[in-house]
Amino acid sequence: MESYVSMYRTMCLIRRYEDRMAEIYTEGKSPLFSIAAGPVPGEMHLAAGQEPVAVGVMAHVRPDDAVTAPHRPHHLAIAKGVDLRRMTAEIFGRTTGLSHGKGGHMHLFDPSVHFSCSGIVGAGFPPAVGAALAFKRQGSGRVAVAFAGEGAANQGTFHESLNLAALWKAPVLFVIEDNHYAISVPKAQSTAIVDNSDRARSYGIPGVSLRGNDVLAISEAAHEAISRAREGQGPTLLEVETTRLYGHFQGDAEAYLHTGEKAEWRQHDPIVRFRNYLLEHHLLSMADDAAIQQDVATLVEDAIAYARQSPEPLPEDAWTDVFIEG
Repeated sequence: MESYVSMYRTMCLIRRYEDRMAEIYTEGKSPLFSIAAGPVPGEMHLAAGQEPVAVGVMAHVRPDDAVTAPHRPHHLAIAKGVDLRRMTAEIFGRTTGLSHGKGGHMHLFDPSVHFSCSGIVGAGFPPAVGAALAFKRQGSGRVAVAFAGEGAANQGTFHESLNLAALWKAPVLFVIEDNHYAISVPKAQSTAIVDNSDRARSYGIPGVSLRGNDVLAISEAAHEAISRAREGQGPTLLEVETTRLYGHFQGDAEAYLHTGEKAEWRQHDPIVRFRNYLLEHHLLSMADDAAIQQDVATLVEDAIAYARQSPEPLPEDAWTDVFIEG
């Protein structure tokens, strides 16, 4: 298990990365906004505020375990150990990216650490169950973890995957990141129950619901669930209430939020709370914190510089890495 300070450092790295990507995404997109303009084309979904989920769960995930992520994937990719330079180059659409710049930020694939994500809501559940079934048959002790937002828990793939995982006792953990809104729709207006974790009972598996966006509570619950999976006891469903400090996508006007809602979230910033905890328990000093902030800033700027300096694909590259019939 990662030390608390290491977990804090990873959370800071994620936040620094997301804040910088929020800044860079706006480049070249004014005064007339064009989604294709600037160094980072396409949509951008950031996960600042959701760091505790990624770090708390990944503290118990091995490099050879499989992780599937949704369209908001950066925090999960960083916590899983995806190469920061190549991930950033992919987001910038450069040839040195994970998929040579062809996937963009919603389609990050790094086989070296068994990480993948998809822009299709709920698409990560079935592959995670398939990987878990393979791990079980191999007797490898490996597990799979599928992350998705609370809106994805209303997709058919979610229920089909839970059913098969329970039936096969597959070593898989389903993690629902409840950030209150599926795009602009509040959870109460889209989901018939308060906690998606209650749906686990329908499939005869444990369901756990956590509130507070607390990395230590998440880590404890993930440790128990992943240990169960490795011991052959089957899947667990974990739903974590968290917050997204940016909009659903960059450029989101967020007119659906209540007055003061986001300000309240920022008052309970999970990174600030964890830092204060570490300081109060003498696990971190102010000097340590300053060094961490400098270190993560250096890593992020290095990855951004690498991406900016990497070449863009040539037109003829459109014909590579694709299946052509005939």
